[in-house]
Amino acid sequence: MPVDHVDVLIVGAGLSGIGAAWHLKHNCPSKSFAIIEGRDAIGGTWDLFRYPGIRSDSDMYTLGYRFKPWTNAKAIADAPDILDYLNETVDENGLRGNIRFNHRVIAADWDSASAQWLVTLEKGEAKERSQIRCSFLYMCTGYYSYKEGHRPDFPNEAAFKGHIVHPQFWPESLDYSGKRVVVIGSGATAVTLVPAMVSGGAAHVTMLQRSPTYIVARPGKDKIANNLRAMLPGGLAYFLTRWKNVLTGWLQFSISRKKPDVVRQRIMEEAQKELGADFDVKTHLNPRYNPWDQRVCLVPDCDMFTVIREGHADIVTDHIDCFTETGIKTQSGRELAADVIVTATGLKMEVMSGVALSVDGQARALKDSITYKGFMYSGLPNIASAFGYSNASWTLKADLIAEYVCRLINHMDAKKADWCMPVATDVQTTNEGLLTLNSGYVNRALDFMPKQGTINPWRAYHNYFKDIFLLRHGTLEDGAMTFGARKAQVQSDAIEDLQKAA
Repeated sequence: MPVDHVDVLIVGAGLSGIGAAWHLKHNCPSKSFAIIEGRDAIGGTWDLFRYPGIRSDSDMYTLGYRFKPWTNAKAIADAPDILDYLNETVDENGLRGNIRFNHRVIAADWDSASAQWLVTLEKGEAKERSQIRCSFLYMCTGYYSYKEGHRPDFPNEAAFKGHIVHPQFWPESLDYSGKRVVVIGSGATAVTLVPAMVSGGAAHVTMLQRSPTYIVARPGKDKIANNLRAMLPGGLAYFLTRWKNVLTGWLQFSISRKKPDVVRQRIMEEAQKELGADFDVKTHLNPRYNPWDQRVCLVPDCDMFTVIREGHADIVTDHIDCFTETGIKTQSGRELAADVIVTATGLKMEVMSGVALSVDGQARALKDSITYKGFMYSGLPNIASAFGYSNASWTLKADLIAEYVCRLINHMDAKKADWCMPVATDVQTTNEGLLTLNSGYVNRALDFMPKQGTINPWRAYHNYFKDIFLLRHGTLEDGAMTFGARKAQVQSDAIEDLQKAA
């Protein structure tokens, strides 16, 4: 059976994959590429998750692409608006024909003789297998498993007579109007669900959390951005807004790191003002950790605070003792009545979508590699993965990685190299993961993640300004990245040299 070949194979048609395709088309126009998408639609996260209220937790002026202005009036956008933006990007740039839907990558083996990856695919529910070769493999599959979320087992679950749902697998048929709902969790998904389910007709929604999360309210629309767009050309207005938000976000993060107690107090004061004097902010909104040790939850237009203040929702800070027929019993003895329980208990972190990697038939585990600049890996040639920031919008880093990959491919062409590979020699490693957070989903995955080194380029910097210098303008020949020709080509060149000498 003949095997297709493309110069670059992109895996994933979400934000990162579509952005990668744009960069390849514009910066490496001579290269052929295909996008492999396991589902039947583009969008990744923004098409997979269907729970009520699903929205961005970053402003779209930084979560959007550098090359395509975000023109919607809403800065904090819901999934349908984000999908419209992504579909526009695909169609405006003629990328849809490059996407192969319902194909899932299950394995990739690097062949040193040909300097190519042999990628094994499964198509559709029948899992019909096929293969494709590529010279460079670009994994844009995000950071979590699409197949399963983090779902702990709770005591006596089977006794509950209502519905139990996980946000990652929201049933379209679920009717919660007039129902009592308990949302287990306190992260971005939970604080999105609570006001959305109230708006959707739930009788009452309780957010049950073991420990609090920082919650910050911001306007859903960016007045400055909308005013700039009314006065200036669209591209200039977007550029100015994007940098305003990048700088504002970095300033807030920096202050949080330098003066965590001041920022903590400020966040709590703002919440108290929105929720009223009777709300116990110290119990329910005062985390054990400092701001940005975990991501701060963003709520647009105070929607979460409003439904609590108006009595449609509440927060309970307690541990679960067990499920009952009619709800949940907490360890303090409180009974929480529920018709629907939502387990917003988090994601299962996964790099490269669990694809089995091998080099010349020998299996390679990412946990045995050291990350190179946060998106390539020691001992693995011609492969990169898009990975975003923990303290800023994902796309800021994904865009820079795509630029770097294009620079790297063009550099290999210029020096007639067939492969590139980071080589770690005497690199001291740390216990850090790729995301500098102490969130549960990050800590649960540390044993399976690539290692970080203590010095550049073996670090994943969560610093947009530093990465602009390192990735957009930094040297490609840094001593850690090695380049070479495929074995077959080396042998051919040697024979040619001998013939010339004779």
